[in-house]
Amino acid sequence: MTCVVRLPVTLPVDLPAFEGHFPGQPLLPGVMLLSLVLEAAWADSTLAARLGPAPKLGAAKFLAPVRPGETVELLVFDEPQGLRFEVRVGERPVASGRWDAPAP
Repeated sequence: MTCVVRLPVTLPVDLPAFEGHFPGQPLLPGVMLLSLVLEAAWADSTLAARLGPAPKLGAAKFLAPVRPGETVELLVFDEPQGLRFEVRVGERPVASGRWDAPAP
């Protein structure tokens, strides 16, 4: 399995996604992490072709909270069954999952 995308993203403290999620203990919503991974994969033409215009999320696990100001590292691996991803903050895994390859 080859890591095709390895992208660090620093999340601004004032990112609107943190507002109201949760007051006094802000954390990044899981859907925002998925969006970051999908955007990173779509930025690579080969991966974008594999995903197609309507990718199907096969699995997702959210393992730890992501706080304002943290830098997440997005890792996307091209595998036969689809695109596997990992999201880390330093060495700490915060999310993982898979976008399924479309049926031929």
